[in-house]
Amino acid sequence: MAERDRPQPHQVQVHSQQRYEGGVGMKNILPQKGPSTSQVLAVITLLPVGGSLLALAGLTLVGSLIGLAVTTPLFIIFSPVLVPAAILVGLAVTAFLTSGAFGLTGLSSLSWVVNSLRQVTGSMPDQLEHAKRRMGDAAVHVGQKTKETGQMIQQKAQEGKESGRT
Repeated sequence: MAERDRPQPHQVQVHSQQRYEGGVGMKNILPQKGPSTSQVLAVITLLPVGGSLLALAGLTLVGSLIGLAVTTPLFIIFSPVLVPAAILVGLAVTAFLTSGAFGLTGLSSLSWVVNSLRQVTGSMPDQLEHAKRRMGDAAVHVGQKTKETGQMIQQKAQEGKESGRT
């Protein structure tokens, strides 16, 4: 209520007046430049194509509705046969797709194994040379330890003979 009692500010709108001067005023309203030639050709070309595609879509919709109206009673009559047949077809398609997926999985697994074997055999000579070197070093080390142990046994035997003589 307090809002109604309060005086409202007045708004004044000023409109400029334009006179028609032989088309000069219309040039200000219309764009200065018309559509380009390529734009006109695009519209002329695409308008019939779009219209024909829209007509085909409408015909397809009408045909689908007529087909549905005709086949609905047949589906109801033959449903005891069609439902198990649809289930059988669905299972067959599922089995086919599953076998294909398993086949692709098997092939990719074999491909992975072959690639890993190729990588291992590619680096095998280097690993084999490294193992040969380590075995040679180990053999030299064992030979050296055996020689040292033999010398130590000989020393102990010598000490035993010398202590036994005295």
